[in-house]
Amino acid sequence: MPTAARGATAFVLGALLAQAPLTAFAYQPRETEPAVVPAAESWSELRQQVIETSPDELEASDTETQAASVLRCFKLEEEHYCLGLGFVDELPTGAQLQDVVSTPDVSADEADGVEQDIDTGDQAPQDFVAERAAMPKDARVEVELDEMRTAWEGREKARALRLLEVSPDERTSADATPAPTPTPTATPTRTTPTAGPGTPTPAPQPPVQVVKPPKSSYIMKGFQTSQEKGYWCGPATFQSIDWADDQQKDTQASWAKDLGSTSSGTGITAMVKQTNLKTDWDVAAGTYVVQNVSHWNAQKFFTVHQNHLGDGKPAPVIEHVQLLKRYFPYLAFNHSGHYQVGRGYDRTKGTIAIFEVFNERRFNSRGNTTDGPKNIPASALFNATLANSFQNIGL
Repeated sequence: MPTAARGATAFVLGALLAQAPLTAFAYQPRETEPAVVPAAESWSELRQQVIETSPDELEASDTETQAASVLRCFKLEEEHYCLGLGFVDELPTGAQLQDVVSTPDVSADEADGVEQDIDTGDQAPQDFVAERAAMPKDARVEVELDEMRTAWEGREKARALRLLEVSPDERTSADATPAPTPTPTATPTRTTPTAGPGTPTPAPQPPVQVVKPPKSSYIMKGFQTSQEKGYWCGPATFQSIDWADDQQKDTQASWAKDLGSTSSGTGITAMVKQTNLKTDWDVAAGTYVVQNVSHWNAQKFFTVHQNHLGDGKPAPVIEHVQLLKRYFPYLAFNHSGHYQVGRGYDRTKGTIAIFEVFNERRFNSRGNTTDGPKNIPASALFNATLANSFQNIGL
């Protein structure tokens, strides 16, 4: 298992700094106005922007100020990246950023008599903001730079995803959402990660077309796991991903330590960071990044899974959902934000294959046995992803 970082990262959401002086790249967004940032054309420019826009002290500030200050957005050449949200097709407004740190609405399920049960283990946006706000500035800047370095290395993948056009034969009848407006066809690239911070970044290469994915594809057979603690969906998901990579099943406790998991859960930025740092999946798929899907539709979501899991070098997707019975009928209860392993698809059936790492029965005697391989309609998995406040995945 590799131990040298290949561009580690940690991601979370952003609008520009609320309390810093207005500079060339620090901006206070209005309620309905997205933040406008100048493009960074090199890593050194982006690094300087991150340092200059990171606030000095936040712990004593109110939650709204903390959110606006921690959740900042940057432009990496042509791509926008918001801390936590990941790469975005459109910059969020101040009001949208505040919505992100609000509790997801599950009232419809409560009205139908579906009980709310335990938190399964992702880190909610409000917990992420509180964690970053409590850090001394030096420590916070280090984490932000770590995150943005990986985003910089993954910008060509993000560009290919943004420009991806869904062809008619990749569409599934399970989704009634109209296809995206036609754009130049592109396919997510498989790029070689750059070296450490002191090494110059090579010039970006144009997207490379890959072989058309087959009608169905599945990977990681036999590497399913089940989380050992109620808030360990992150360590369990990563245990499966790493086990399939190097054939060594490290303990969930060891991964909880590496991922920084607490009773408040695990951040998707940590999941992406450790995938780049401790596995070779990024060699197959290019640097893993956090990608926001809020402006996608189910067809694009499904096509991206096919390209990632069905080309000549398939690699797992870090699914980041709200674990609700309306999307996952095998559940007896609703649960919180959650991670699953995306490990295959069937285009004819319109399904995405996952490893569900959460077993309700283990934590509630009235729950169902829910862990193991599952095939989920692509539209249901997409909507479950949108139901999570972060609205992102790792790939």
